[in-house]
Amino acid sequence: MSPNYMRSFSEGCLRPPTVIGQFHTLFFGSVRMFFLGVLGFAVYGNEALHFSCDPDKREVNLFCYNQFRPITPQVFWALQLVIVLVPGAFFHLYATCRSIKQEDILQKSFYSGFYMFSVFLRIVLETVAFWLQIQLFGFKVGAIYMCDVGALKKKFVSRCMVPEHFEKTIFLIAMYTFTVITVVLCVAEIFEISCRRLGFLKNQ
Repeated sequence: MSPNYMRSFSEGCLRPPTVIGQFHTLFFGSVRMFFLGVLGFAVYGNEALHFSCDPDKREVNLFCYNQFRPITPQVFWALQLVIVLVPGAFFHLYATCRSIKQEDILQKSFYSGFYMFSVFLRIVLETVAFWLQIQLFGFKVGAIYMCDVGALKKKFVSRCMVPEHFEKTIFLIAMYTFTVITVVLCVAEIFEISCRRLGFLKNQ
């Protein structure tokens, strides 16, 4: 792909054709990624090292931590961010290959419909991620986790201490909030496109 195509693709991703889309990109790209990359590492970075069970044996600690965290929150949220970006990136790649200008996207029915479909896919992916997060992490991190170590051929339930459980609860709520905000922004973006197509708003 030539440098011109790469420039056009990056500009399309960073500057969507709608005002709300541009705000969504700013919110998504700066606030959400900064929150996950910086604060997420601070909260979850050493969780496995400080996760301890009774009896405090390495095999018990590792087994119970894997049971407590089938997937680490940082990995889950990083995958969520990447997957949610795919529909928009695919649309802008298509627009770049077809040499579609940003101002033409909202003026032609096929292009605006295609773009609205990519935004709708973002909503679906965010909703699925929201549901999965509830199934994996819930809404609150308890101070104590009761671990069934029967698979280790030890007939007892281990009592494990979860480090910084209150901070993790706050972080969970924040990530749920970010997901809700991005879904609301996507819905508002579809509404903005519809209003522009119907002539209620002037195109940029």
